[in-house]
Amino acid sequence: MDVAQLYESLSALDKADLTFWQDAFLKFYRAWFYNDRWMTYFQGLATTIEVTIIALAIGVLLGVVVAVVRTAHDQQRIGKRNFALGVVNLICKVYVTVIRGTPMLVQLMIMGFVIFKTSRNSTMVGALALGINSGAYVAEIIRGGLMSLDPGQNEAGRSLGLNYGDTMRFIIIPQAFKAIVPALGNEFIVLLKDTSLISVIAGKEIVYFAQAITTKTFEAMYPLLITAVIYLIIVLIFTWLQGKLERRLRQSDRR
Repeated sequence: MDVAQLYESLSALDKADLTFWQDAFLKFYRAWFYNDRWMTYFQGLATTIEVTIIALAIGVLLGVVVAVVRTAHDQQRIGKRNFALGVVNLICKVYVTVIRGTPMLVQLMIMGFVIFKTSRNSTMVGALALGINSGAYVAEIIRGGLMSLDPGQNEAGRSLGLNYGDTMRFIIIPQAFKAIVPALGNEFIVLLKDTSLISVIAGKEIVYFAQAITTKTFEAMYPLLITAVIYLIIVLIFTWLQGKLERRLRQSDRR
């Protein structure tokens, strides 16, 4: 007897006659196998990964710009302050403070229900909101890595005839990257899990489809449990990849 036949035979029984495990099997079958619902979860997973990649790209771009601006401002010599840089630095500080000081869910709702309330692509609105949120945290991660390096590195770059931008590009950032990889990896994992929040503004990722299946089966436990397991597997895979990258970077340092 295959799985489908077992489901049909158990479905014919009265619910009171089912054992705990038989009832659990029926609920799981309806949440995963029935009408090929497993494909729905993977459809949501594809969207989740797409949103994560887009949000990460936005976050890294914003983070690098903000971190470089704030680091350049903090490393100015006394008596040689640049007014324009000070204004941009203030804007960056306000951005980081506001984003880190307000809940991600509230930011998503503002983006989805206020700023882009007429948009039909709620998934991309969610990706943008996640990217803006991630940018503030990535900026502090990168800034911490840049500020942790010996200030003499800047002087070494200048002595080689490099300007500030080239010094950051060829000397500072490559060294800082190795120090910030663990924190950036953790931020990526947090961002991956935060994609579940975009279902609040009708973003079509895994949780959105799990809720849709729940409305059809009238059973929330198994769709949500399946969703949690999928997230866990993806996080474990990325954690493993992050560990491999960190080990390779440590090996390159020894050489």
